[in-house]
Amino acid sequence: MIEYQQTVRLPVYYTKYKIAEYLLEDIPDGDKTTEAIFTEKDSITAVIQAEEEIVFVGNQIFNYFFDDTFKTGLYFTDGQIVKKDEIIGLISGRPDLILSRERVLLNILQRLCGIATLTKKYVDIAKPYGVKILDTRKTTPGLRLFEKYAVVVGGGYNHRMDLSSGILIKDNHIKAAGSIREAIKKVKEYNKEKLPVEIEVETIEEIIEALSVGVDGFLLDNMNRDKIIECVELVRREKDGDDIFLEASGGITLDNLKEYVDTGINAISSGELTHSVKSSEIHIEFL
Repeated sequence: MIEYQQTVRLPVYYTKYKIAEYLLEDIPDGDKTTEAIFTEKDSITAVIQAEEEIVFVGNQIFNYFFDDTFKTGLYFTDGQIVKKDEIIGLISGRPDLILSRERVLLNILQRLCGIATLTKKYVDIAKPYGVKILDTRKTTPGLRLFEKYAVVVGGGYNHRMDLSSGILIKDNHIKAAGSIREAIKKVKEYNKEKLPVEIEVETIEEIIEALSVGVDGFLLDNMNRDKIIECVELVRREKDGDDIFLEASGGITLDNLKEYVDTGINAISSGELTHSVKSSEIHIEFL
């Protein structure tokens, strides 16, 4: 059964580097507004507050925005539910530095909390049926590791991190190779690392052709419920068919997810988790 490496923790060096990059983008030559209003001697306390119920993500990010001249604290850990109007954390220190970091910090927290919150809604529906909710590579450039971490915090699972960490033969690969059989043959000849091989299919005939050569998994693309059930029954009848990974994707949303979770598939992947998610409503307010 295919299992990809999961992002259960953000690397410290990577996280610091990314935050420094984001801050440089927003403060290339100082924050002209706050520098005009505040001095280095000023001090204030600000709170981070949720405007709606969310799944929190930010423990491995928050403290890298502020050095030890600040007093900071978070009241929630990653994965905990924050209810509407609850205080997530506080920051005490120079107001000019808080304000110059506020937007970047909120942008990241809002997006990651939005991803984790939406993922949990998917997971709550799928988990009782033993179906995993997977992300995709439809992530924001420069934010992939953060976003995939947020999916895991929300209870979901990471599909392949990048093009180097797994083999997924898609329709254009097949067209360019000439056939499913030829595409799989070439992949097997090349695959010295023994990476899992999954193939995207849209018809029963494509599954039969792939089974004749052998793959580790199928991505059942844009199929309705009845077609998925038919595909699952076909694959499971094969020798070692229970070990073949079956993933459904395409057109499955939070609104129709319940129609697919009892079809016998192992997982459902959704680009919606990262590419069109609504950021959570969070704000920073001075006391």
